[in-house]
This record gives sequence, structure tokens and C-alpha cells, in this order.
Amino acid sequence: MLAEALDQLALKADGVYVDCTFGRGGHSQAMLTKLGRQGRLLALDRDIEAIQSPVAQSLAGDQRLCLLHSRFSALAEVAESRGLSGGIDGILMDLGVSSPQLDNAGRGFSFLRDGPLDMRMDCSQGLTAAQWLAEVPEQELVKVLFDYGEERFAKRIAKAIVTARAQGAIVSTRQLAQLAEAATPVKDKHKHPATRTFQAIRIAVNQELDEIAKALEQAAEVLKPGGRLVVISFHSLEDRLVKRFIRGESGYKYDPGRLPVKESEIAKGRLCKIGKAVKAGPEEVAVNPRSRSAVMRVAERV
Repeated sequence: MLAEALDQLALKADGVYVDCTFGRGGHSQAMLTKLGRQGRLLALDRDIEAIQSPVAQSLAGDQRLCLLHSRFSALAEVAESRGLSGGIDGILMDLGVSSPQLDNAGRGFSFLRDGPLDMRMDCSQGLTAAQWLAEVPEQELVKVLFDYGEERFAKRIAKAIVTARAQGAIVSTRQLAQLAEAATPVKDKHKHPATRTFQAIRIAVNQELDEIAKALEQAAEVLKPGGRLVVISFHSLEDRLVKRFIRGESGYKYDPGRLPVKESEIAKGRLCKIGKAVKAGPEEVAVNPRSRSAVMRVAERV
């Protein structure tokens, strides 16, 4: 959804923008082509491999770009340290796991290739998925699988994992995938039985929803009036969080049970929703099947 995102950011040649999820650098590269000499782009990524990627190295000499190894939940702190708080023209968030992370078996994000059960977006800190699974209480695991994976067989899968770990550590993606598959009595035709389990554990290990909630709140703070927030999400939990945040920050807030309401009593939100949710078109899905679940939402600072 590159073209749609750039269009909604309404890029100005001398504007200041933030790419909260540098990833493969595609969005940042495209944004830089729209910026003039006075434009500035701050790009963040919590994955050090993204910061050290060939694309990142190729952009290292561009004085308009500042690329940082950072969580996007540190957006406000990063903006403040560079004197940009309240002066940013646009923020882009492309949520979820990136294609390079999925394709690298050594990162442990995918069950399609066997590899170590890591799943950390920042491999320099925090528990790996294997370490997390070794110590998480069974009831908490059930809740994670149900809440973050929307897995209807959460209890069965959690029990299978706890039983298996008592016999030996679960350290590979193949082990986890096989456990989830064996514990799933009814299989979906078009989805691997381990899909929801991997999603749920990845979200828990990286605290993804908390990260998104913090980043959205900070984005509303650091944007200048008229600045745009563009968010692309890839599953219902992310999109629901974004939708509710924008809705909560848009328009007027009042108690409909107490009418009439004086204008002075109406609290105005910080953001205004722009248009409806946008989904990837059939042409893009044909080229990039992973985009089929993408949803883009846009808001503007008031």
C-alpha cells in the first residue's frame, strides 16, 4: 500500500516526517524521493538487522535521513531529543512482522521453516519465545492464545505445550508447530493449525499491542496541527486498536444521556479521522499475497 500511504501523508518538500517501522526501507526510500533539501525524515526500527541492512547502508549518506535503532513506543522521547515535538508533518506506522523477519528461519517467526524459537523483534534484549514458553503459567498461556491469537482451541494447545515442556525444552519452530497441529481437533481449510499460536506468542514476547498503544498516544502528541497519522495493520487486533484510538480522539466527546450540552462543556479530540479504512487492491494482493489482510487508517492532528 505504498502509493496509498504516500498519498495520505500529503508529503511536503520541506516537511518533517517519521517512518516508525523502517523494515526493508521501502516506505522511507519513497518518502525521501518526495522531500526537498530542507525536508527531514526520522526512521525507527527496533530490529537491528533492519538498521544494518543493505538498504539502510545505501541511505546512510543522505543528510535528510536520521535512522535509529529504537522502539516506536519511544517516539515522543526521540522527537523531543531532536527538537521535533509538536512539529512533525506526518507519521507512518507499518505494523506487525516484516517479510525479511518471516523469511529468515533463524528469527523463529514462521513455522514454514524449522529454526530456533526466538520471535524477538529486537534480538538484543528480552526473553526468546522458547524461554517465555518454558516459564509461562498454563492459565496465562491459555489467555495469550485466546486473546492474542483468537484461538478457539487455546486450552488444548496450552495443555499440550505444558505437557511437552515437562519432558524437554521446546526450542524449535517445528516442535511448536507440531504441538499446535496435534492439539487442534478441527483444521481450517486455508490456514495452518499453528498460525494463531505463533501470532499470539509473538505478540506476547514483543508486547506488540502495548507498543502500538503507546506509539499512537505519542503520535497524537508530537504531530503539528494538520499533520497526518497513517497506520497500516495486518490483523484484527492491531486494526481494532488503531480504529478505537482514532475514534476516541476524533470529533466531540460528551455524555449522550445528558442533553442539551453547552459548547463549553464539549471536549474536542486531538485527531480527526480522514476517510474510510483502505484495503489492498487485487493487483497488489496478486503481487504480494501478505498484503491481503492489510488495512490502512488515516487521521489528522487538529
